[in-house]
Amino acid sequence: MTSPSLEPPLQQFDLRRRLTAEALGTALLLAIVIGSGIMGDRLAGGNVAIALLGNTLATGAGLIVLITMFGPLSGAHFNPAVTLVFAARRELNAPTAAAYIAVQIIGAVAGVWAAHLMFAEPVLQISSKLRDGPAQAFSEGVATFGLIAAILGSIRFRPEATPFVVGLYITSAYWFTASTSFANPAVTIARSLSNTFVGIAPSSAPAFIIAQLAGAALAALLSGWLFRQERLA
Repeated sequence: MTSPSLEPPLQQFDLRRRLTAEALGTALLLAIVIGSGIMGDRLAGGNVAIALLGNTLATGAGLIVLITMFGPLSGAHFNPAVTLVFAARRELNAPTAAAYIAVQIIGAVAGVWAAHLMFAEPVLQISSKLRDGPAQAFSEGVATFGLIAAILGSIRFRPEATPFVVGLYITSAYWFTASTSFANPAVTIARSLSNTFVGIAPSSAPAFIIAQLAGAALAALLSGWLFRQERLA
């Protein structure tokens, strides 16, 4: 999961506010993911498809709002894979990228705990939901590849549409990927701390994260060529 680019206007905001935006945005994103998963599971009466649909719609809608809110402040990455791509593009320096990733992970865990508190769940949990196998890992690579390509393509051609592009892509990827499209290392880590509908066992998380980073790297390389502006003779 997520988001736009570091346009020059972002330099108007100091690093403390940018990091706060990243932490808060990622926390709210995880509260949406975990909370809607719990709500959907409780209301669906055992129908997993209905529970997943509720989780999907809430996440996609929430992403549009969060990226619109925080995009002008921090770029609204909420995702270490996105941050690493923009660092590789030299739109973030290494210390700033490291700080972004740190607050994203902290915010993600805080968002999980907030969701647990809202639904009277034990705050500290470890997921027992295994998501193992090559198909699951490949799905995460595909999901993250598509997310990064969607971000880079939209900021290249329709930057004002990026929040909607990202939200709609994640909404679709929940359903066309076998893994339900985590597409975000911070989200993966945080969801391992929730033994609820959307959890992932810690033993399954490393393969997801490796696939996510590989998918992001491949998308960045291809998009760098595909979306590059060239002078015509």
